[in-house]
Amino acid sequence: MLSDMIKKEFIQLELEVTDWEEAIRQSAAPLLNLGKITDEYVEKIIETTRTVGPYIVVTKHVALPHAPTQYGALDLAMGITTLKTPVISGNKTNDPVKYLFCMSAKDSETHLESMAELVNLLSDKEFYQVLDSAKEPQEILTYIYEKE
Repeated sequence: MLSDMIKKEFIQLELEVTDWEEAIRQSAAPLLNLGKITDEYVEKIIETTRTVGPYIVVTKHVALPHAPTQYGALDLAMGITTLKTPVISGNKTNDPVKYLFCMSAKDSETHLESMAELVNLLSDKEFYQVLDSAKEPQEILTYIYEKE
């Protein structure tokens, strides 16, 4: 399923951002620009993070920006963003954040299935090496295809 969600156009490498909010906006930009999510979806992620705290930080150095479907998840998609300089999210256990996986799913079943696949990938130390060394988005996609 991840290979259905992640397209080369959704992968951004070594982005420079100033803070966690810009990191969220930048990680969501390809999905927004290609009609997979709405502006409201991005704003809901940021609003919820401000209100609830860094709920999107799921493990060491990894954030999964997402919001409930009704706020503008238009199609199944996942972006991958790596940051040149990690940012502080406020999650003391898992900061700083270096990798963002912005996700959009149109229903909760798809959301849970894609999360399970992502968890498997995030437990693979080699995947982080690929994220850190990739010069082109296709290198990451190839790794994901091989793992499926």
